Amino acid sequence: MESSIIPHGSLKNGEVLDGSNIMELVGNEKVFSNFVEHKFEELDKDKDGKLSVNELQPAVADIGAALGLPAHGSNPDSDHIYSEVLNEFTHGKHEKVSKSEFKEVLSDILLGMAAGLKRDPIVILRIDGEDLVEFVNGPSYEAEIASIFYHIASPHKSLHHLVIEALAKLTVEQGIPPTSDSWVINNIVEPAMLSVVGTNWDKPLSDQDGFFEEFKKVALSIADRLKDQPVIVAHSENTFDGSGVKRLLFNKFELDKTFNSALENLPKDRNGKFSKEYLRVALDMLSPSAGLPPVGAVEQMDKVIGEVFKMINADDGKVVKEDEFKKILTEILGSIMLQLEGNPISVSSDSVVHEPLGSASTLLQPSSTETA
Repeated sequence: MESSIIPHGSLKNGEVLDGSNIMELVGNEKVFSNFVEHKFEELDKDKDGKLSVNELQPAVADIGAALGLPAHGSNPDSDHIYSEVLNEFTHGKHEKVSKSEFKEVLSDILLGMAAGLKRDPIVILRIDGEDLVEFVNGPSYEAEIASIFYHIASPHKSLHHLVIEALAKLTVEQGIPPTSDSWVINNIVEPAMLSVVGTNWDKPLSDQDGFFEEFKKVALSIADRLKDQPVIVAHSENTFDGSGVKRLLFNKFELDKTFNSALENLPKDRNGKFSKEYLRVALDMLSPSAGLPPVGAVEQMDKVIGEVFKMINADDGKVVKEDEFKKILTEILGSIMLQLEGNPISVSSDSVVHEPLGSASTLLQPSSTETA
């Protein structure tokens, strides 16, 4: 979620974040130079004209927050991304960074974020109970809840368990914030359930009509809580249909440039050859240019890639010359493109924005004098 890049109070419900604000900032040389000057001075605590690793930490933390990462130190899976951002600034040497280096790397990172938002725009939704009331009182309520109940019903499950499971199957379209978020469960769902007086949540329930009645009470109670305590949700949707891969494959100049950039970072043996073990690493490096998600981000996509690798025997671990390595990569991309053209993969995600939009951290947010 790009919360720390967005000026406070500027977001309306349903507003699309597409990276254009970042492009405007970086694209205006005068404004961006002033922005860098201001942020550099803010970070340069000892005023020696350079930024140490410690002085860069707030910048790295803010970039991580803008990328939607958990706080540094709270998740080992994301901590390596913080290290990579820091290494971009220090070139992995843990040396001090000059103002020109800071400007260059910050520009690259922000433009990368803008490109990601252009490819996968984020819609900001304010879940305030209105849509949920409309859904509960609307014509599709019974049919949708009946379908959900059919899939989750069990004589061994308590009413509490069934309601939580049913809520997890609803989405922001029905006015339910993501219940995978513990804050939503603890501050919205559980208090709403407790406020439904006289309900025995521990009792098993296999009666559909009884479930309809109890679930409706909970849903309306949740709507009441959301009215007093709206939840801000960042919603994104994307369809991978192979068009991004096709654009890359049919632009030879861009393809060669992208391949060369990826291969520069891969280890070679003493004869300058590459192990096919690194094909997946190389593909991951190419993914942004090919309009593909990172490896591990979308399960259906990982299956497609696994099938393609199996089909062309790309996992045999043999060592090949650079031209052969590029040829196999091209073949992999072509196969992925054909698979996606035949069976596009659509994914959506919702995440709760816990800090206020325009948070206390202002590193990536230009001051009013910079935007004037």
